[in-house]
Amino acid sequence: MQKVFESCYTLDRRCYETYGLSEDILMEHASAGMANYIRKHFPLGASVLVVAGTGNNGADGIALARQLHGDYEIKLYIPFELHSAMAKVQLERASFLGLKTVDILPSADVVVDALFGAGLNRNLDENTQHILHQLNAIKAHKIACDIPTGVGETGILMPIAFHADVTICMGAYKEALFLDASKDVVGEVLRVDLGVSSLFYEGQSQTCLLERSDLKLPSRTQQSTHKGSFGHAAVFSGEKEGAGIISGMAAATFGAGLTTLVVHEKVTPPPYLMHTTVVPDNASALAIGMGLGCHFESEFIQKYVVKSHLPIVLDADSFYNKEILSVLEQKDREIVITPHPKEFVVLWKILTGEQLTVTQVQNKRFEMVRMFNAKYPHITLLLKGANTLIMQEERLYINALGCSKLSKGGSGDVLSGLIVSLLAQGYTALDAAIQGSLALVMAAEQFEGSSYAMLPTDLVEEVGKLECAVKG
Repeated sequence: MQKVFESCYTLDRRCYETYGLSEDILMEHASAGMANYIRKHFPLGASVLVVAGTGNNGADGIALARQLHGDYEIKLYIPFELHSAMAKVQLERASFLGLKTVDILPSADVVVDALFGAGLNRNLDENTQHILHQLNAIKAHKIACDIPTGVGETGILMPIAFHADVTICMGAYKEALFLDASKDVVGEVLRVDLGVSSLFYEGQSQTCLLERSDLKLPSRTQQSTHKGSFGHAAVFSGEKEGAGIISGMAAATFGAGLTTLVVHEKVTPPPYLMHTTVVPDNASALAIGMGLGCHFESEFIQKYVVKSHLPIVLDADSFYNKEILSVLEQKDREIVITPHPKEFVVLWKILTGEQLTVTQVQNKRFEMVRMFNAKYPHITLLLKGANTLIMQEERLYINALGCSKLSKGGSGDVLSGLIVSLLAQGYTALDAAIQGSLALVMAAEQFEGSSYAMLPTDLVEEVGKLECAVKG
């Protein structure tokens, strides 16, 4: 789990004022981090094109070119007049070694984008856009210095952005790297230190980036147990019964001792799933909304959902039902809600009266989950997306490990099943949401079929293999 920050300017300033580290020292470490990556992944003599901008991001790039000069074929391209004092100093140092700039954009094995760093708050001019078109057309391994040019300070994309294979961010992870819109341009995100350990550089943050190593499976280590030891998940199965069945399959696979579908009429689930027309007395957690429709009457919802004390997952059709949403006011209950952006729009309108668009939510994902948290801090919100956001009590977690294999109907039903399974086993709402989301993305990662072919049942099957995959 890594800390994430909205901006690193105050972190840099602490290095200057508290640790006595100059801007120059931080810059040398930033460029050394990129150089180490290139040395690790590319043989000596490979060609490296560094495109440097006018400010300190460009200075990082020029320092990188100097550090690699002699071991690699360096092509330093500076398209605009330098403005930063440090950029001018770095260019002078490079020239002392005989490093010359190039006047055109040549091909190369590696392309480094050091045009603009974090904090870009204006549109790119036509010349810069033209340069980005040319860079994106080069067949090379592409590295972004700190953040790809064309990704704004909040993560919103410009009309064009540099498409990086890897982004090497300086000092600390930044929120702008994890907005859904930027996922396809940042590539793999790596962090390098700037002369001090992250322990000293980073300070406090309420936002964290989840890692694969954060997955804690509900592995069974005690031997003297029985099915009641692992809870009883009750999953409502409504008009689209398949959604509830998929969710129930995921719950049973992820360790719930018992899983029961709560149905309105007869269904044909797998034999290991029970089904009944009422919530079992010994149920320990509920999940509702997946394919629910209008199957259950108000009196039923009131008795078994609203007036229940059981931990609950709300998904899908729950966000269109004001009666079900009334449970959000219950502050003494473990509650997880799992909307996708369109469902969040509906949810927000019901709760606040404010009409948003999906685009507005997507452009302000971090802001929106924080706004919801301010109103309902006791609720665990899991906002689905290319990068899932999970928040409760001012703590925000980013799960950036998802992939497009999950972009298929039923994936969300699996997620709800995973979460309710953990709730049934005694996890807190926050832990259930975090671990359920990690299990989902890592199961998808393990699927070996075509990227477009994964079914929800495949996903459930992969969940069942995670323990072996993690140990292996």
